Amino acid sequence: MAFKLVVSEGESSHQMEMETADSKKLIGLKIGEEFDAAMVGLEGYKLRITGGSDKNGFPMKKDVEGPRRIKSLLSGGLGFKPKRKGQRRRKTIRGNTVSDEIVQINTVVIEKGGKSIAELLEGSEE
Repeated sequence: MAFKLVVSEGESSHQMEMETADSKKLIGLKIGEEFDAAMVGLEGYKLRITGGSDKNGFPMKKDVEGPRRIKSLLSGGLGFKPKRKGQRRRKTIRGNTVSDEIVQINTVVIEKGGKSIAELLEGSEE
């Protein structure tokens, strides 16, 4: 399955579609792990995975191990914003490991390359 990769660089962010062959390299990585962005066409860049969501829109959460989907009792944070003090709710969330069911992966730039991301993305579209 192809991923939508969102790369955040300061205040700007860039979206790119990954082909199936490239997306297989990201399967098994966890939130917080770093990878070389040359495999997605960003030469010289290094990215860290910060989150994502699955095909049904459920967010990935760092403290849930594996690629599974669970219902967890949340009192705030990722996936739930309480309306009043002490409110808790059972919400469905996805584990911290990238699998075939993940559709979007959010990343942040750790090391910059020679060219800007916009230049690299323009070159790959042509």
